[in-house]
Amino acid sequence: MNIVMFTNTFIPHVGGVANSVKAFRDEYCRRGHRVLVVAPVFEPIPPDEADVIRISAIQNFNGSDFSVSLTIPLGLSRKLEQFQVDIIHSHHPYLLGDTALRTAASLNVPLVFTHHTMYEQYTHYVPGDSPRLQHFVIELSTGYANLCDHVIAPSESVAAILHKRGVKTPITVIPTGVDIDRFSLEIRPSLRAELEIPADALVIGYVGRLAPEKNLEFWAAAAAGFIRQSRRHHALIVGSGSSQTKMEDIFSQADISDRTHFTGVLTGDRLVSAYQAMDVFVFTSRSETQGMVLVEAMAAGVPVVALNAAGVREVVKDNENGRMVEEERIEPFVLALSSIALRLRNSENRHCLGEAARSTAREFSTARSADKALDLYRSILDRERTTARLEHGALSSTLRSIEEEWSIWSNRLSAAGKAVLGKEEKERSGAG
Repeated sequence: MNIVMFTNTFIPHVGGVANSVKAFRDEYCRRGHRVLVVAPVFEPIPPDEADVIRISAIQNFNGSDFSVSLTIPLGLSRKLEQFQVDIIHSHHPYLLGDTALRTAASLNVPLVFTHHTMYEQYTHYVPGDSPRLQHFVIELSTGYANLCDHVIAPSESVAAILHKRGVKTPITVIPTGVDIDRFSLEIRPSLRAELEIPADALVIGYVGRLAPEKNLEFWAAAAAGFIRQSRRHHALIVGSGSSQTKMEDIFSQADISDRTHFTGVLTGDRLVSAYQAMDVFVFTSRSETQGMVLVEAMAAGVPVVALNAAGVREVVKDNENGRMVEEERIEPFVLALSSIALRLRNSENRHCLGEAARSTAREFSTARSADKALDLYRSILDRERTTARLEHGALSSTLRSIEEEWSIWSNRLSAAGKAVLGKEEKERSGAG
């Protein structure tokens, strides 16, 4: 198959969606399929980049580490026609997501959309953030999903949310796969030794963007409560972002700065070594659709302590491969960390926790997820051939493009209207 992926984030950007697109792209190519990625410019662009069309973009939009794509190159449509696209896969409901809709209509090919993110959790990056804006974003992404031929949800939790929000397009659950073997191979030299963390220390860790939507002030407060219990306790934080300063302040106030280690962004073997340096992976985000970092940690044999949230509850099995904490309160979270730490003191319990974590990780392998996605593509293409779409020609292509443009703008206007009416209805209910 010839597959085109439209995404607003891609390597070298570090993040869940960028990693997901790359993982699927690499696995499809390994199996002999052709994949073309359309993505914004992220510096530094990898040398000798093949089968990637880069779109000029504003870097670090509004203090974030995201890009905002600008003008679409005039030659994009011609390049895509030459590629002989079979199916288009969109990874965002806006910016290049709109371009994916237009392109699918003009080329008369099916469009699949992966709902990677709870987008309303990211509105703080936009000036004028408000509950009304969050409502608008929810309605916009829901409307976008209903303009596509099929929707992929990374977890059952997200699929349930999308159904509840009014997505009528068929939904299939396909997690982003993880290269299990990569994270299970022991890496030398050890990052723990490099950071001079004592061999007998108990290390709690985190990997990801240090951003407000990751709920890292709570993470730091809970970590501080746990680390203060023993001089053996350390924290290892991998990533970068605006929340680092607040986390450092919390650690400083708790007088544990000497036992907290920030590494910045790590990739390749150093990232694997970071997971392997941890005894417990700690996760407090409520904005995830799938906990990829949880699976990576478990592939390294590391149990997880996390808040119960969408994208987490499919991975963490309470008292088997970690602990699931129901309440977002410091005391029960620290208690859960302490219970895991106590179990890890016993070598047999440590082994059981590690094996349970690895067993869970194997359920989310890249190969298994790619199998499901490719089967879905084939079923969509078979259905499209059976239902005999409109004959592809200049006139019908133009009509489809006009119809799609109307649908895009109708979705935007509808989302805006529902956001305003929803806020007003809420205000009237409050007044009553």
